[in-house]
Amino acid sequence: MTISQEQGIHQPVKAEAYWVTESGHGELRPEALPGLEENEALVRTLYSGVSRGTERVVHQGRVPQRVADLMHAPHQEGEFPGPVKYGYLNVGVVERGPKEWLGKTVFSLHPHQDYYVLPVSQLTPIPEDVPARRAVLTGIVEVAVNALWEAGPRLGDRVAVVGGGLVGGVLATLLRKYPLGRLELVDADPDKQELAEKLGIDFALPENAQEDCDVVFHCSASNEGLKLSLQLAGDDSDVIELSWFADKEVTLPLGEDFHARRLNIRSSQVGAVALPRRHRRTNAQRLETAAAALSDPMFDTFLTSECQFRNLPGSLVKLFEKPGGFCHVVAYPKPEE
Repeated sequence: MTISQEQGIHQPVKAEAYWVTESGHGELRPEALPGLEENEALVRTLYSGVSRGTERVVHQGRVPQRVADLMHAPHQEGEFPGPVKYGYLNVGVVERGPKEWLGKTVFSLHPHQDYYVLPVSQLTPIPEDVPARRAVLTGIVEVAVNALWEAGPRLGDRVAVVGGGLVGGVLATLLRKYPLGRLELVDADPDKQELAEKLGIDFALPENAQEDCDVVFHCSASNEGLKLSLQLAGDDSDVIELSWFADKEVTLPLGEDFHARRLNIRSSQVGAVALPRRHRRTNAQRLETAAAALSDPMFDTFLTSECQFRNLPGSLVKLFEKPGGFCHVVAYPKPEE
């Protein structure tokens, strides 16, 4: 479908979006788009990304009712457990809107949908040196940027990243450029050593991980990973928690390392800018920082599978049935297709 860039045309344009209909199932549904208001843009999606951890929880209907409002995505429609239109890694091109935005490649926190309308204030321009496909990681890099602002690692610090999944891997990719004294990726899966070697950083299985860290970033979303993070943290140091446990309960031996060595566990929830930067950075500026960081080709490492938008319902079922991989990319048809 081709959409004219002519200004002043307000009739709705039909689009399609992916909806989770019930636990473990989803479908493409037609969407009627509104006409453009001032300072709004019509975006044609090029790629969207599937964040396996969070979207698996949504797909399986496991979002705890107590935090359902907090887990509400910026442009979500419907409510948990469903039907719900969910997602937050979208890269497209502006087809209509303010003249200075026409033709720009942009990132937004929009669900999986082929065309959509948003205020331009909610679009993040993608730098010219960042490929559109790689730019789907903008929202994931934003999570890592927030954690770095939260922790503030210093020159010569000893740092561990516990959990080598998508968030942990992206965080380690950024950290590898810091002037640290030590950086170690820790994971129970020995295959994650390949990722560490590609990044040029140290790798350790949990039983071999080095202790006395200045900062530990926990990204494994597991009880064992958080317990290990407390063991690796040095006296009076911080464990920065990036995991979302959803409906999983966590049991920790707080009578051991936590109290005896005066440790701190600090949440790095991305809904708000990390407190050390909250008065000097906006959410939009944090996204711009993340988009700029994606000029590094190393981030292509985390784009590990792909499907066509029309096949998304079946592809997600298969994706969530098997472990492994990082970000799943959804490719959208070109207008001529």
